[in-house]
Amino acid sequence: MTTITRDQVEQALAGVSYPGFTRSIVSFGLISEIRVADNGDVAVVIEHNISDAGVVERIRRDSAQAIESLEGAARVDVVLRRKGESQPAPAPLTPAGGIPGVRHVVAVASAKGGVGKSTVATNLALALRDRGWKVGLLDADIYGPSIPTMFDLRESPTITGDRKIVPVEKEGLKLISIGLLVPSEKALIWRGPMVMGAVQQLLRDVQWGELDVLVVDLPPGTGDAQLTLVQQVPLSAVVMVTTPQAVALVDVVRGVQMFEQTQVPIAGLIENMNGFVCPCCGEETEIFGKGGGEEMALRYGVPYLSGIPIDPRVREGGDQGRPVLLDHPDSPPARAFHRCAAGLVAFLERGSATAAAGE
Repeated sequence: MTTITRDQVEQALAGVSYPGFTRSIVSFGLISEIRVADNGDVAVVIEHNISDAGVVERIRRDSAQAIESLEGAARVDVVLRRKGESQPAPAPLTPAGGIPGVRHVVAVASAKGGVGKSTVATNLALALRDRGWKVGLLDADIYGPSIPTMFDLRESPTITGDRKIVPVEKEGLKLISIGLLVPSEKALIWRGPMVMGAVQQLLRDVQWGELDVLVVDLPPGTGDAQLTLVQQVPLSAVVMVTTPQAVALVDVVRGVQMFEQTQVPIAGLIENMNGFVCPCCGEETEIFGKGGGEEMALRYGVPYLSGIPIDPRVREGGDQGRPVLLDHPDSPPARAFHRCAAGLVAFLERGSATAAAGE
């Protein structure tokens, strides 16, 4: 294995130009600290007095890309802070540097909006609970949090004396969402660094306690929230959600490639809305098509966990704060979610067994 050095990181950063100038961010004296772990994890602190958030984000992105291009680089964490702040730099994360008390962190992701990702995350968390697991659900969709609606949550989480957030407990799950921390009518007009900071706080400042798995409902796309998660916490797996139509399948390829490039194991693909069975005559109609997700999973060598049929009870349950697994546990979509949970558990247990064998 190639070992990355601090000098290599500094040299890579010397090739990052300050936006609008030919000089590098190193020559401008922006690099405050560089840490490199034995396993190739890198943490960099950039101190600045820049008022333009767009310039700050450009520097962060270009710096991260420059380091990630180095052979031997693993997880890369670029921390931005204003000069004079006394915030210490985080140590580079190692596989053991997860969330205290949490065995597995599983992200539910989609590269395209509107595919029912939050519905999948909610019912998948409940299906894991039904298997006897202790489950937490983190709504990391900063711009469009859905979990408060899915569970009809109205109360705000409590804050401890040491500024830790206590998750809300409902239906046997521990739940937290940005939607519980800001007024529901408030629009969050945040740039990338603020989104990253919010995700970091939801990951690190919540008292999750002992959990078998923390399910993270990510926003759609392959942007700051996704990269913050993979940089901040060693993910046990990611579950990709798509729908059968071609435009969604094209986008899911980008998501698969992003997680492959960041070395996050893909537990499988779920095809949502993959057929509608008429409750009157029993005839199935492929409204959005069918089978594309399974074909995509086969093409990219990832497990196909299940297809979730269209059922009005799924939508009604989400709108009423009663997910379909709660009120219709024997319905076709509920059975499909249980198949997804079984496949995910098998994937996680294989990963745990492999890790134990390598120790």
